[in-house]
Amino acid sequence: METKYIFVTGGVVSSLGKGIISASIGKLLQARGFKVTIQKFDPYINIDPGTLNPYEHGECYVTEDGFETDLDLGHYERFTGIHTTRNNSITTGRIYKTVIDRERHGDYLGKTIQVVPHITDEIKRRMLRLEVDEFTSKQVDKLNADGNNSLTCQLVNSSTEYDFVITEVGGTIGDIESAPFMEAIRQLRWQLGRDAVCVHLTYVPYLKAADELKTKPTQHSVKELQGMGIQPDILVLRTERHLDDSMRMKVASFCNVDLECVVQSEDMPSIYEVPVSMQKQGLDAAIMRKIGIPVGETPAMKPWHDFLDKQRNAKREVHIGLVGKYDLQDAYKSIRESLNLAGIYNDVKVRLHFVNSQELTTENVATQLEGMAGIVICPGFGQRGIEGKIIAAEYTRTHNIPTFGICLGMQMMVIEFARNVLGYKDANSAEMDDKTPHNVIDMMEEQKTITQMGGTMRLGAYDCELREGSRTVEAYGKATSIRERHRHRYEFNNAYKEEYELAGMKCVGINPAADLVEIVEIPEKRWYIGTQFHPEYSSTVLHPHPLFMSFIETIKH
Repeated sequence: METKYIFVTGGVVSSLGKGIISASIGKLLQARGFKVTIQKFDPYINIDPGTLNPYEHGECYVTEDGFETDLDLGHYERFTGIHTTRNNSITTGRIYKTVIDRERHGDYLGKTIQVVPHITDEIKRRMLRLEVDEFTSKQVDKLNADGNNSLTCQLVNSSTEYDFVITEVGGTIGDIESAPFMEAIRQLRWQLGRDAVCVHLTYVPYLKAADELKTKPTQHSVKELQGMGIQPDILVLRTERHLDDSMRMKVASFCNVDLECVVQSEDMPSIYEVPVSMQKQGLDAAIMRKIGIPVGETPAMKPWHDFLDKQRNAKREVHIGLVGKYDLQDAYKSIRESLNLAGIYNDVKVRLHFVNSQELTTENVATQLEGMAGIVICPGFGQRGIEGKIIAAEYTRTHNIPTFGICLGMQMMVIEFARNVLGYKDANSAEMDDKTPHNVIDMMEEQKTITQMGGTMRLGAYDCELREGSRTVEAYGKATSIRERHRHRYEFNNAYKEEYELAGMKCVGINPAADLVEIVEIPEKRWYIGTQFHPEYSSTVLHPHPLFMSFIETIKH
């Protein structure tokens, strides 16, 4: 069938959960046998979120092909199991850069470049996924040379047919920077006819003093959308209180939307309950009717329901400390979700406790980590908070507390071992101290000539060979060759590898192309493993990551 397009917009306030709704729609359509992809259009000027502060934007998610993206792509992948690429994350900055580069190249033949039609045409081209750009044959050759070729075919030919392309637009209706995206959607709705559907997510606030739910903000949001020439086909009402049919009818009447196309998104015990709630209310069926596809039987989604049953039935709790410097839930979103998913499959509820590494000292570390069954030393960049991570690594190593170090977390485990086991008291990372005589963590050779910050790290999926008999290979189910995603500039200094091996910290995962140490572990400990890569990026609802599974399995006993 011809590709169908679903546009998801938001109104009233931000942070309503457009990403969760988009991911839920994708999951429901997948359950009906359709091939789906989901993409995020963000109106900020940055090329990507790679240089944004996690406090402002949450975590930076990395795709397999090595693109730094918005955290919503993590939701898309966790819900649907699809593999997103750079083509699934577009910003205003990328749009304008493409148009300006073409103008400088002379592609517009002297025309005056304007928001309409040039910027909107570029947005439409990306929304329709007509072709890949910004990705030259030279870049593809470099990926192949680096061993990162898993998605080359998709990068070179992104016109792969999808049954549905779901496009989420960031921000809210009325934002100045969102206007070109709304105009592009208006034009596409006109051009595509029944092949396009607009889903608008709004907020229905509850006023406690009046004991009333108010629909007026939704009416104003839809009116503003209509003023841009877009009539929403489906409304999803975000609410903290249940809406009765009379309230839904009121919204339908004032907003010119069919009653069956007004669904509510109530607060749920878990975000993974949302697809089931949307299915019960017929969101997927409403989309199909609007597009003109026979609805058929409602899919059973048995694996998803089995997962939810395990989640509801888990009674025992395990407490895990996240040692990091960002006291913000979204800053470690994928790690949190990966731990929660692994907990559910291990029949336990994971309770996460943030431990600020800036405040950790040798005097208070025992108190700060008291009651934790396991510790995750979180990733990050820069000097702030690293000494606290090193203190945490020493404490958990010497007290045999299961510990999982990720990226910078793994590097801090390596530094701690050098200082307290190898005897190099001044050991450090060249990132923190470029004059250290024992740079057990050093800048990657290929990074030393790079001056620009954005998109220049070792990014994306790379091969890793695992050592037979290691705890890690056991976690992966005896697989000795894996691929995982990276985001770093610094690496384990191989000049010290033999000393680490002899002293008990084993380098059990190696990238075969670059001889880069990917994984370290101390076999004599209950579970003490550090990974240079980010395993959290590839953990999904139906396929939790094996390292997180092994970590939780260890600490629950």
